[in-house]
Amino acid sequence: MSWGTDLWDQFDNLDKHTQWGIDFLERYAKFVKERLDIEQTYAKQLRSLVKKYCPKRSKEDEPRFTSCLSFYSILNEMNDYAGQREVVAEEMGHKVYGELMRYSQDLKGERKHHLQEGRKTQQYLDQCWKHMDNSKKKFERECKEAEKSQIFYDRLDNDINATKSEVEKAKSQLYLRQHMAEESKNEYAAQLQNFNSEQWKHFNVTIPQIFKNLQDMDERRTVKLGEMYRCFAEVERRVIPIISKCLEGMVTAAKNVDERRDSGIVVESFKSGFEPPGDFPFEDFSQNIQRTGSDGTIGTPKTEAVKPDPKHTVGRTKNKLWLFGKKPKAPTLEDLSHLPPEQRRKKLIQRIDELNKDLQKEMDQRDALNKMKDVYEKNPQMGDPGSLQPKISETICNMEKLRSEIHKNESWLAEVEGKHGSRSERRPSADVNHHAPHGRESPEGSYTDDHSQEHRSPPQPDPHEFDDEFDDDDPLPAIGHCKALYSFDGSNEGTLVMNENEVLYVIEEDKGDGWTRVRKQGGVEGYVPTSYVEITLEKNNKGS
Repeated sequence: MSWGTDLWDQFDNLDKHTQWGIDFLERYAKFVKERLDIEQTYAKQLRSLVKKYCPKRSKEDEPRFTSCLSFYSILNEMNDYAGQREVVAEEMGHKVYGELMRYSQDLKGERKHHLQEGRKTQQYLDQCWKHMDNSKKKFERECKEAEKSQIFYDRLDNDINATKSEVEKAKSQLYLRQHMAEESKNEYAAQLQNFNSEQWKHFNVTIPQIFKNLQDMDERRTVKLGEMYRCFAEVERRVIPIISKCLEGMVTAAKNVDERRDSGIVVESFKSGFEPPGDFPFEDFSQNIQRTGSDGTIGTPKTEAVKPDPKHTVGRTKNKLWLFGKKPKAPTLEDLSHLPPEQRRKKLIQRIDELNKDLQKEMDQRDALNKMKDVYEKNPQMGDPGSLQPKISETICNMEKLRSEIHKNESWLAEVEGKHGSRSERRPSADVNHHAPHGRESPEGSYTDDHSQEHRSPPQPDPHEFDDEFDDDDPLPAIGHCKALYSFDGSNEGTLVMNENEVLYVIEEDKGDGWTRVRKQGGVEGYVPTSYVEITLEKNNKGS
């Protein structure tokens, strides 16, 4: 079927149809635009959701439970899924919506060109018809005038009263009208022949070709729509494999949830290493009650009262009962003594590993600097070897500091591992409260507000345990003496006030917490910062 032959007289309807086709194409383009806007909004909301629930803490603070790790894996997969929705929106915008809008503009231009050609040919045919119609009307008028002249001449010719001159005049007028009618006839015939020729050309050549071009344009529009429908689906299909992988990742994350492992992590995270509190001993307050004879015969035998052990009744249970109630808050200490033994041991091992890594980095940097120094010494033009010495010295200094820190932490670790088995028999360090002395600067000039080794306050003894600390019947023997390098105000409980250059007895060495136990001449005991005194031990105690 051809529009040129079957629809030769439907120019206006074809004009409307082609306009409808372009409008429909743009309507579909608008649909695609709204669809990709939905995809973009969906992807943006998904990314915002993932960001909202992603952990904002450091990796060290993140829980290690499999349920949490699986949830974070699901969030990562969801983020990838959102990325695929963005890909869909981008592909739809570029390959479908953008292509449709460009093609729509091309169709509008082509349609306008074809319709203008059709209107021009129609106008030319109308002009030919007007010329033919004018010549026809002129021929008709001339024929009527010639007939009138013929009638007038015949009447004069038959009239006996008409003069010869009147007859001749009427005859010449007749000849003139006949001649003009003949010329009008010839002109009308020529115009008629020309119009018929143009009309045949119009309806058999020009209009069919224009309508065929419009038909081809409309068919191409239809084909383009089909291609865009298919491309629209292909954009979605191309991301399905990746989306399937995202969903498979979510399923895998769900399968990785292990309730037994999570329970083990809870034990590993919160196990204190303490033993459960022992039984409270029976305290008999009826010993001093005087019994009658009958009471003595039927009463229970008189037994010696069991003296309660304050270490068991107070010192031990005071620090253990928090397991069943509210845990008291303790400050964070450098030696981690505020933690339960098991947790302290794990934290110390972790800290030693980190320090060893830092030490290895410093050693690698030192080796690299030494190699560079050797190269400079062999090739002075490459650089000055002396310029590297400050950096090497700084690196060596850092190494010594790290080694000192490692040694200090290893000693704490050895203490924890050595006492771990008998921890339940000892007083836990959860109640130890440390405070840095204020208003003084350490001999190294590095005093800050941090709880460093040299500036932790001494342990605060429990008031019920003075029999184990300062209330012994026999005072501890002096193992040496010390000279105060700086004054110390001793504002914290358990510390001792000392003046510069004052000489004190040393009765207990620094156990790694930065404090030394001393005694004044008057017998007053307390703790002073180790870095504030110059200690001299007796010869028989230096090796111990």
